[in-house]
Amino acid sequence: MVWTVRLDSRPVTRDQVVAVARGAAGVELSEPVLKKLALTRQHVDALADAEDPTYGVSTGFGALAIRHIPPDRRTALQRSLIRSHAAGAGPAVEPEVVRALMFLRLRTLASGYTGVRPETAIALAGLLNAGIVPVVPEYGSLGCSGDLAPLAAVALALMGEGEVFDGTVRKPAADALRAAGLKPVTLAEKEGLALTNGTDGMLGMLVLALADLHRLLDTADLTGAMSVEALLATDRAFAADLQGLRPHPGQAVSARRMFAALQGSEIVASHRGPDCTRVQDAYSLRCAPQVHGAARDTVGHGELVADRELASAIDNPVVLPDGRVESNGNFHGAPVAYVLDFLAIPTADVASIAERRTDRMLDITRSHGLPAFLADDPGVDSGYMIAQYTQAAVVSELKRLAVPSSVDSIPSSAMQEDHVSMGWSAARKLCRAVDGLTTVLSIELLSAARALDFRAPLRPAPVTAAVRDLVRERVGGPGPDRHLAPEIAAVEELVRSGRILGALADA
Repeated sequence: MVWTVRLDSRPVTRDQVVAVARGAAGVELSEPVLKKLALTRQHVDALADAEDPTYGVSTGFGALAIRHIPPDRRTALQRSLIRSHAAGAGPAVEPEVVRALMFLRLRTLASGYTGVRPETAIALAGLLNAGIVPVVPEYGSLGCSGDLAPLAAVALALMGEGEVFDGTVRKPAADALRAAGLKPVTLAEKEGLALTNGTDGMLGMLVLALADLHRLLDTADLTGAMSVEALLATDRAFAADLQGLRPHPGQAVSARRMFAALQGSEIVASHRGPDCTRVQDAYSLRCAPQVHGAARDTVGHGELVADRELASAIDNPVVLPDGRVESNGNFHGAPVAYVLDFLAIPTADVASIAERRTDRMLDITRSHGLPAFLADDPGVDSGYMIAQYTQAAVVSELKRLAVPSSVDSIPSSAMQEDHVSMGWSAARKLCRAVDGLTTVLSIELLSAARALDFRAPLRPAPVTAAVRDLVRERVGGPGPDRHLAPEIAAVEELVRSGRILGALADA
């Protein structure tokens, strides 16, 4: 861990979530938080001793809430809740998603509205700081009553049961806790619900996707500019006076970035004179700022929703400062689910326009002098023909992933939970969509870099040349056909790591 996120009275930030999720930061609970937890716990203990039943404290759960549970069965009640709710199936989700989920649940516990004991919150922080990641299956959450099954898998590990990843090794949770010097937790009244009743999984994936989409949209502006340059298109359409006629903020950002990236290009300057007969470029070139910019504005809306959710305390029931324990519906994932679905649309569309630019560079009837498929010896060599097939396959999949999950609802728990958000499903498909966009932009970058090489001796702009040169550190220039999959993977790593944008900043 490089630094520590201290949980106190302030809302956590998206940057803090990303830092904890991706292993750059640990967590700690402030003394005021621990005192607040102890004070709130006194209210839960008083209700546990009362004769009148209180949901989540002395009753069963969901449709079984009608049963009052005697004190000598309540430890078994909490243990049974976690074991029964840890009912997921399928492959394990990514460790960074689980760490985000754990951190966000800890953040809600630290709010003081859940009624957990301080030692339970400390134990969850210990799990994070030890790098122990519970195995959370892909399927199981309906995005209502929180991400129940995924959160229960985490709570199960906290109890010393189930399986975890300790580094890259999958092992029993009890063994990992013992090796880290951590003790399993015996849950008390209300704690089972407090550990499982939140939108933390879908919110964590939203925050991670927003961070990735910022990077990818910056990358799309860059790859788009390189394609414009390689295809002998004009930068005039990106000028500030034209963009100002339609004042969408995201569009202005993308146009400004693309225009700046092309400054000083001998290639662009070579066809500015009266000899150029083209008066308009294709939409995939001329309208790139409009598409990329609309995606930026959608990301901005997603950030607004995420920040509101990060300022929320989500549990059911909640323990209020005056001691009341009140049921509520704040665990419903609709606000997060809608924006997760929304973001999948521009993710697919930015990939779609990038694929169209790539296809144009490969087609001799539209590429203005580039060799067919950017091949060294067309006919003997196929060049990047099938790389565009890969783009097309991914774009087709992204269109399918853009179909919303949140319009679907399947009643559960004997009709007690009769409308659900499917927010976890919306989040999972957005994660896959972000990966797909990464692949599509990487192939555009690979193609545009080669196309710029073919424009020699004309030199690209300093910015695009710097990015092309970075690609060349991993992937050779034009020549006879090579095994292409590793080259695509190498460029994907450059895009994922942010090194491409680093080269842009340096230039």
